[in-house]
Amino acid sequence: MTTPGKTRVALVFGGRSPEHGISCVSAGSVLSALDPDEFEVVPVGITRAGKWVLTSGDPAQLAISARRLPEITAEAGADLVLRADPTGNGLLVLDPAEGPRVLADVDVVFPVLHGAYGEDGTIQGMLEMAGIPYVGANVFASAAAMDKEFTKKLCAAEGIPVGPYAVLRSGVTLSEEDKQRLGLPVFVKPSRAGSSFGITKVDDWADLEAAVATAREIDPKVLVEGAIVGREVECGVLEGEAGGGAEASVLAEVRAGGDHDWYDFEAKYLSEPEYDLPATLPDHVTRQVQEYAVRAFAALDCAGLARVDFFVTPDLDVYLNEINTMPGFTPTSMFPLMWAASGLEYPKLVNRLIRTAQRRGVGLH
Repeated sequence: MTTPGKTRVALVFGGRSPEHGISCVSAGSVLSALDPDEFEVVPVGITRAGKWVLTSGDPAQLAISARRLPEITAEAGADLVLRADPTGNGLLVLDPAEGPRVLADVDVVFPVLHGAYGEDGTIQGMLEMAGIPYVGANVFASAAAMDKEFTKKLCAAEGIPVGPYAVLRSGVTLSEEDKQRLGLPVFVKPSRAGSSFGITKVDDWADLEAAVATAREIDPKVLVEGAIVGREVECGVLEGEAGGGAEASVLAEVRAGGDHDWYDFEAKYLSEPEYDLPATLPDHVTRQVQEYAVRAFAALDCAGLARVDFFVTPDLDVYLNEINTMPGFTPTSMFPLMWAASGLEYPKLVNRLIRTAQRRGVGLH
């Protein structure tokens, strides 16, 4: 049974995407931030194979150790099933000896999942079917933000500048016309992935085929983007409280640092990050980025939260890069750091996200 006076939160993490380990690290940070006097946490890990298990919820087991990312295994705890039944919004424990038993009703789910099968609308659809409120964007916004092609199309339709790109669906190769239009270098990336997985910077067209093959190991649909020379700037967005409009955080500028040519996976998660917080930009550029971030949030019909990434050129032109509807919550992740710099510390940020999800509920809005 749920402890009286406490909100029961199912924290779901791990998952089937290549971003499994980062999801675990994010969950460890969220676990540490949740006030035990206010929240009762059900720590639900999903293995790489897709099995749901009830874990110990020990944040220490979800930290990066010796540059190794944590992982959820089938041995981490008892098997779980979430019933896609709005008349009984509970988790079932599958006990081989005793059979299925109800663990407890869940007030809200916090799916700290990155990438496919978590940030792409799939688990959001399941939670809608189950009638359980959840943190973050709805089915459509999650799917549209995960797919970089449609992120660009929807934002461009709202007048938000995007850089030049080409879409290579399965079996399609880049045309000579597109090569001339995009120029070199280009970045080749899976259309529906994150954390810089599967991305290759191509400086010579002779290397394009191998780069496309690398991206297609994750997603058959590939984007080839013309490189934009400039600074990488990020902005956090939160759904407004009590019906107010979405709010933008202070901005951060991130740099690859060290020997990294660009802001790849290792630069993001396994090296000491380099960033300016707040970003040192002219006031009018800061306001422009924040305005575009809020407009992008609305263009995709986002809810709860998002991190919106931009490029700012030497001429101070601003271009959208991408939107993350469940950004990282690790100790070095920019989303919570930007909001802390904006006056909303990590525990209060997590609390607000959960309360926003409860207030919004499920269904059409």
